[in-house]
Amino acid sequence: MTATTDKPQVIFLMGPTASGKTALAIDLYQAMPCDIISVDSALVYKGMDIGTAKPNAEELNQAPHALIDFLDPSEVYSAADFRKDALALIEKSLAAHRTPVLVGGTMLYYKALLQGLNELPEADENIRAQIKQQAEQHGWQALHNELLRIDPVAGQRINPNDTQRINRALEVYYASGKTLTELTQTKEDALPYNTLQFAIAPQDRAVLHERIELRFKQMLTQGFEQEVRALYERGDLHADMPSIRCVGYRQMWDYLEGKVDYDEMVFRGIVATRQLAKRQLTWLRSWQELNWLESENKQNLTSILRFFS
Repeated sequence: MTATTDKPQVIFLMGPTASGKTALAIDLYQAMPCDIISVDSALVYKGMDIGTAKPNAEELNQAPHALIDFLDPSEVYSAADFRKDALALIEKSLAAHRTPVLVGGTMLYYKALLQGLNELPEADENIRAQIKQQAEQHGWQALHNELLRIDPVAGQRINPNDTQRINRALEVYYASGKTLTELTQTKEDALPYNTLQFAIAPQDRAVLHERIELRFKQMLTQGFEQEVRALYERGDLHADMPSIRCVGYRQMWDYLEGKVDYDEMVFRGIVATRQLAKRQLTWLRSWQELNWLESENKQNLTSILRFFS
């Protein structure tokens, strides 16, 4: 079945963490002329391989991935940065008469690509200093409560412990008089392609939880602690940076700082990964025009390829 459209075809392969996206993307790369573009806010960072489940050298040899392993963990990569880079890669792939396949679980990136982003005010150091002073006086929980009051949507989305995002959301409101939610309302029809959108996940939530626990423990045996320790010992990174806030890394960082013991780190890491998967699935349930695939189903590749037959 071929989709009826004059627009170029682009594939989205979405899904929660540990659902089998990478393996299916590699199968797809070997079955049709396509280019894989990563849609993952953690895979962009160099030196963060094990804890992000980054495709290994053998997998990348089988199916190269763009937008992975190119940014130092001290740097920030925004949804707007992703959109600009991804659009350029899509155009390059289409010009070569190939199909771009966007694979990953950072749903905000997909939304930014699909619908566009409005401009946000530039960082204002004076306002940030005022917010920091408020936090020192009243605590970040009080500021999160304030965010819930002025922007309930952003307040519910942002974790109460995510001080950087709380700070930014409040800064945007104080600088512009408009909430982050208002300013990030997307622009319809901003993407000039036909997107075939797929999501892969186990039907049973318990199966996904088991896969997450198994993968986290495998990461530990593969040297995840040593990977994070190397980042920790650099001395220029800290727990509030986007890279170190990645699931698993924050929990291991707390362990290295002596805030939790090893067993507690493992428990928190698994719980945090399950919470991430839950958020990803919540995004996907509200997604339009989505074709669902079941993890471990041997017919998943066929289900995608039939759109091109």
